[in-house]
Amino acid sequence: MTSRQKLFTLGTTAVAVALTLTGCGAGPTDSADGAAASPAAKGAVTEAQAAKILDTYESVNNKANAQQDSALLDTVEGGQLYEQSKADYRVFGTKSKKEQAEYRTPFHYTGRKYWIPAGKDWFAVTTRDSGSKSEALLVFGKQYGDWKMMSAVHSEVPLPAIATDDSGLATAVDPGTRVGTLAPNQISAAYEDLYATGGTKAGTGISHTTEAAKDAIETHAKRDNGKNAKYATVTYVATPTEFDTVYALRLKDGGVLAALPTAHASQYALKAAYRENYSITPTEVESAFNGRERDTVVNTYQGMALAVLPKTGKPSVTAREYRIVDSQ
Repeated sequence: MTSRQKLFTLGTTAVAVALTLTGCGAGPTDSADGAAASPAAKGAVTEAQAAKILDTYESVNNKANAQQDSALLDTVEGGQLYEQSKADYRVFGTKSKKEQAEYRTPFHYTGRKYWIPAGKDWFAVTTRDSGSKSEALLVFGKQYGDWKMMSAVHSEVPLPAIATDDSGLATAVDPGTRVGTLAPNQISAAYEDLYATGGTKAGTGISHTTEAAKDAIETHAKRDNGKNAKYATVTYVATPTEFDTVYALRLKDGGVLAALPTAHASQYALKAAYRENYSITPTEVESAFNGRERDTVVNTYQGMALAVLPKTGKPSVTAREYRIVDSQ
């Protein structure tokens, strides 16, 4: 697994204000053919409100990271992202002094672009943070009435161009609508099959040429390599995600960019012949969840990914970030 960029989320202070206009005037202006004109669609927030939400997230997240304060972070972060951040805090003591110092270092978002879909209760931001050269797609949504960052994925490859209408609003795509060969909400199962089988089942539905796909396939292929392969085997299986919301935006070329949750577990188990006389000593990170020696170690990884779905052909997973969130 590659190391994940430090994630930052936005908070609860900015709230869209709806103004109700009353008066004696007529209803919506009629069109030339006599039909009532539909009101123009609006986003959940204005760009100024979105910027304020992101500012709040940046500030609160910096404070929470400095202290590993999950309760404070909970005020501005939700979804898969918060599950990962809580896990980061739990294993913080296993990191080197340098890694701990880097995690505590305040960050700032630069080069922000806001993508606010019409008629939806979420919005996205493309940006870079001061600790990274890669671009990230951040997604904010409502959780218990508050704006929270729900997803954040850094991409080593350039993000595709997102489409906007004449009003500057983005277009959300139904996650269940097929684009090319798959729908956005089918990508996770296909990607996790790369870990589970090397991509011979559901994984045949997505591209195997991206670095994210190659890494997953290589992880499967090398699962039983190493000095302990004689004694134990490794199996990868897809597992339920903590949060299942998929966010999808239309691209300028007619395709779709999707931010999606994904998850799997690795099972490291002694072969039957060795279980009576041997046990597995968990790693330092695994011991943060369960330090007991045992014959099987099951690690659960919750993740987020970006996928590009072309109008025709197979989708590509272009970036992904996982965290170990449990070990039993």
